Amino acid sequence: MGSLRLGVVVVLSGVLVVTGSGCTALGGKDGDPAGDLADDLAAALSDHSLGEIPLLDESVRTTFAELVAPLEDVPVAVDVVDVAVVEEEGRADATLAWRWEVADGAAWEYETSVALTQGGDGSTWQVAWSPDDLAPDLAEGDTLGLRTLTPARGDITGADGAVLVTERPVLRYGLDKTKVEGPQVARSARRIARILDVDAAAYVARAEAMGAEAFVEAVVLREDDARDVLPAFRKVPGALAVNDTLPLAPTREFAAALLGRVGPATAEIVEESGGAIVAGDEVGLSGLQARYDAQLRGAPGTAVVARDADDRLRTLFEAPATDGADLATTVDPALQDRAEQALATLGDGAPAAALVAIRPSDGAVLASANGTGAAGADLASTGQYAPGSTFKVVSSLALLRSGMGVDEVVSCPPTTVVDGRSFTNYDDYPASAIGDITLTQAIAQSCNTALIGNAGRLAAGDLAAAAQALGLGTDHDLGFPVYFGQVPPPETETGAAADMIGQGTVLASPFAMATVAASVSAGRAVLPVLLPQHEVQQVPPEVPLTGAEAGTLRGLMRAVVTTGSGRFLQDVPGEIGAKTGTAEHGTPDASGSLPTHAWMIATRGDLAVAVFVATGVSGSQTAGPVLEAFLRSAS
Repeated sequence: MGSLRLGVVVVLSGVLVVTGSGCTALGGKDGDPAGDLADDLAAALSDHSLGEIPLLDESVRTTFAELVAPLEDVPVAVDVVDVAVVEEEGRADATLAWRWEVADGAAWEYETSVALTQGGDGSTWQVAWSPDDLAPDLAEGDTLGLRTLTPARGDITGADGAVLVTERPVLRYGLDKTKVEGPQVARSARRIARILDVDAAAYVARAEAMGAEAFVEAVVLREDDARDVLPAFRKVPGALAVNDTLPLAPTREFAAALLGRVGPATAEIVEESGGAIVAGDEVGLSGLQARYDAQLRGAPGTAVVARDADDRLRTLFEAPATDGADLATTVDPALQDRAEQALATLGDGAPAAALVAIRPSDGAVLASANGTGAAGADLASTGQYAPGSTFKVVSSLALLRSGMGVDEVVSCPPTTVVDGRSFTNYDDYPASAIGDITLTQAIAQSCNTALIGNAGRLAAGDLAAAAQALGLGTDHDLGFPVYFGQVPPPETETGAAADMIGQGTVLASPFAMATVAASVSAGRAVLPVLLPQHEVQQVPPEVPLTGAEAGTLRGLMRAVVTTGSGRFLQDVPGEIGAKTGTAEHGTPDASGSLPTHAWMIATRGDLAVAVFVATGVSGSQTAGPVLEAFLRSAS
């Protein structure tokens, strides 16, 4: 703030008007005590104080401090606009310009006129302070405050703009402590905890620790989930259900791991935000809600409010909130629902499972679902598992590139030994497909020993190059966490054999295997797209997939359905190509048997699907029915 420089002095009818700007020290050289006092007052007010300014009524110093305290953290600059002195009356009016930096880019600006009075000796000036000197229209008994204006959180949308996540009704269940006291607090809290299935000891402790007028929230439930709770809950003294809204998907299960959830900011989030988030703010806690929280959350606004003696509230200034922006995805709500329903066919207590559906023509991710056994983890996108025989699509491409034809005869013995390790086919492999068969039959029936017996045809890096041509093993930042899989160089001959059948060190996620199926269908390495506004530069394969190669792979996958392990799909509408897979993992049980992952991938028209079940009998017996249920419902 500058100093008051006298500009023009004009005497009209006994009124001395001093105009200028800035301020000077008290008792400056200007010889203008009223102007000096105005300068000192402006400087003190810029520090949210009346400082040591001489006051006509000393009691207002404390009153002012209490009034301005809620604005203590709001920067303010006060300048003297002019001082009008009425000499014969021994008074002056100082016009002050105020600028409060209420929010970034939003300043509350106004002017007030402060009365200055001259003492009897003619040399001492005092400030006759009143509430409206701080802000226009303030009156005795008013109090000031700041209110945070909450922005509307952006929606998450899906295919064709369908709204996936938006504000939906919820009920906040808890204890209203204004309705209970003494031992009843603990008794009511304990009953509420039992009804709502929350930790009773922790909830009782929290209820007893909070203030006498507190609402002690226990749980937030969707309206539909709350229907069974209400009858018993209403009978508890002090029990209260508060209507509210939260950003929610259509159902609790709907793409839950992918979309994420919103809730009160944790202490860690508050600390890491650098002041942008405060305790009590609703923020994204997981999934897309967390990753794109800044976009979805928007920016809060601030209002300066005054409350009068009759408890009436009025707004003096408002810096409006900036609503959050929507986040667009490619998720098809109908297909996502069908994916959830297909996984539900595994039944209660089912192991972790996932289903991913991609549109090959443009890479759009249409569904990404996790079964209840995933316990909230996004295994569909980030799970890392041996893909088993679904990887034979990749192995087939590598063998085709080595010069093998689909009608070439290969040996499929019951057992083969590589460097001392024995490899067999799956338990229910058909005896009729043992012996000399074509490559097409080997893929259709999923003969492990046939592919392992031809591992020597591949040079170092051939398998990884084939995987890359089908979108597997090359990382891309799609705007959300995705595991694209790995096909590292084998360290042993045994490892090379295991890699041919999707075991060994080969790993993939359901998302990655859906990408493989989509690439076969599209005839190129598909780059999946979930967030259309997130630009991704695809890393091109060193040896791209050709149209002829893709056509051959489609024929091999079709043979799985017409004559092989996917024959149960023959009566499902549409021309389907598929590949089953079973992968051993973990440690042997008492009988020496290893648990197995169950896989199945498929294509039909402009749709590619991967199904994964963490523990199953085989791809066809465990993952197959889930895939079939999905394809039938999506017809």
